[in-house]
Amino acid sequence: MSGGGGKIEQRVVLTRQEAARWLGELAKALETGGTADVALVGPTVSLNLPDEFECELELEPYGDKIELEIEFMWPNTRREASADQPRSTVAAPQALR
Repeated sequence: MSGGGGKIEQRVVLTRQEAARWLGELAKALETGGTADVALVGPTVSLNLPDEFECELELEPYGDKIELEIEFMWPNTRREASADQPRSTVAAPQALR
């Protein structure tokens, strides 16, 4: 993550299509590797994407809601960006509410 240290949490209401579009962009960035500039709302975070991730899927019911969490974890290693390194942008959907 760029910008130093703490946790960044972003929350927004999306339609099913908006969520699918955003997740699709994220999937393309993961497939490409390199560096990804990711934002849902608020600040953009630059991530150096490795070749392997630890992945966790969590599904929890909360009364009348269901929470689905997908976590990707990898070592926080800094590497210098190079001109030949792929760079992806995973931008917030256009129709935010």
